[in-house]
Parts: sequence; C-alpha cells; structure tokens
Amino acid sequence: MTASVTAAFAPAGTRSRGPARLGVLRRLPAQRLVLRGTSLLASLAAWHLLANGKVDLGIVSFRNVPTPIEAAQAALALFRSPILWPHLGASLVRVMMGFLAALAVGIGLGVAIGRFRLARDLLLPPLEVVRPIPAVAWIPLAILMFPSSELSMAFITFTGAVFPILLNTVHGVETVSPRLVASARSLGAGRAAILREVILPGATPSIVTGAAIGMGTAWFCLVTAEMISGQYGIGYFTWESYTLQNYDNIVVGMLLIGLLGMGSSLLVRGIGSLLTPWAALGGAR
Repeated sequence: MTASVTAAFAPAGTRSRGPARLGVLRRLPAQRLVLRGTSLLASLAAWHLLANGKVDLGIVSFRNVPTPIEAAQAALALFRSPILWPHLGASLVRVMMGFLAALAVGIGLGVAIGRFRLARDLLLPPLEVVRPIPAVAWIPLAILMFPSSELSMAFITFTGAVFPILLNTVHGVETVSPRLVASARSLGAGRAAILREVILPGATPSIVTGAAIGMGTAWFCLVTAEMISGQYGIGYFTWESYTLQNYDNIVVGMLLIGLLGMGSSLLVRGIGSLLTPWAALGGAR
C-alpha cells in the first residue's frame, strides 16, 4: 500500500506529460530568477533614491533613513565584529525551540480536529478564542508562567507558529478524498494504517505550507519578545540600535530578520518538497 501513495496523490495524466513538463521546468527557473532579481534591484533603487534624496512626503519621511550603501557598510562592520554571533545564535535557538514545539502540537491537534468530530467540538472553540491574541499580549503572562526568560521567549515563538500549522493541518486532513479512505478500508486497512498511509500523506502538502508560514511568524513574534525581555538576539540588537540612535544598524537588524525568516521558510519548503514528491508532480507550471 505504501508504494501506491505517490501514484494515488499524483494528478491524472502526469506520466504522459513527463518530457514536456521537464522541458518547461528547465526553462522556468532562469526566467523566474531574472524576474526576481529585477524586482530586488528595483526595490534597492527605490530605497536609494528615497533615502539619498531625503524625500519628505508629508505622511512619511526618509530624512533619517540610511541608504543601501550605508546599510551595507554597517552590515560588513557587524559581520567583522564578535557581537553579531551571540545575538544570532540566541535567536536561532529560541526560534527552533518554539517552532519544533509548534510543529508537534499543531500537527497533533490538527489531525485530531480534522479527523474526529468530538475533538473538533472540544478543542476548536477555545483555540479560536486564543488565536487572535497578539504575541505582545502574551509577554507578561509568559514571564509569569515560565521560570526563565529563554523559555518565555520560546513560548512566544510557539504561539506565533502553532496556529498556521494547526489550521493548515486541519484543512489538509479535511480535504483528503473520502474515496481514498474508503478504498484503503476496503483493502483491509485499519484506522492506524489509514491515518499513516492515506490521511498524513494527503495532508502533508498543507502541513508544509502551514509550517513555512509558521516559521516566518515565529521570527516576527520572537523579535517582539526580544525587544521587551531579551538580552541577546537580533530583535534585541535592533531595538538597542534604535535607543542608541544607530540608524544604520536598525536597517541591518531588520534585513537580518527578513533574510533569516525567508531562509528558514525556504528550508522548510525544501524539506517538505523532499517529503512530498507526489505534490511536486502537480505543482505550478
């Protein structure tokens, strides 16, 4: 039964279009790289023009915003100094702690809620009440609940990551075709086998999407926690730069957060692609 999972979830007609699709995939990356590179260069050019010209639009001013060159010089100096690595290491540990806990809890609760009506009725209402609470509102309670600031900050990242994973898991479980479940049951599969061989493979693409979103949200929430209760971390470094009026380092900290969030989300998607080859067969053309 395991050998048939990929074929079951692959879109119809994929085998007959193999050579043509491979040709499209060979041409597509170069075109997309050019488009993305052009978009990035255009953004940098707009930033440079606005900051270098000290443009003041009334509702927004760029008089104190450093230019890309000034930010690059500050980034180079920061990478050469020893102060970056403790900040970077602290943030990475906190994010991974919160994200892995969110992955375990989000997938577990999501499968239960999506698969069993009783779990949905008991668990979903309180979770929906908690879900809209912003990360910054959890900080005082997290400080009171956990004995160390590290655990409290990891908890803040957990609250940011768990709900995208949870909701996407529920969606993925609910969208598994009932015909696949019925087919597995007719072949003699029990509940455990159906969950392992049908439900989880069918829901995994949605879980990967939720995990990628959750990773980005974890970075967003971590920075909020570090600005208030941290002593090390990229968020703390960015806030400290603001209090010291070091505007170049503010931009560097913001860009580091963006790059770390983007890189970790791409890593999650890459791992997800390796785990779901059947989903890649039906990807965007």
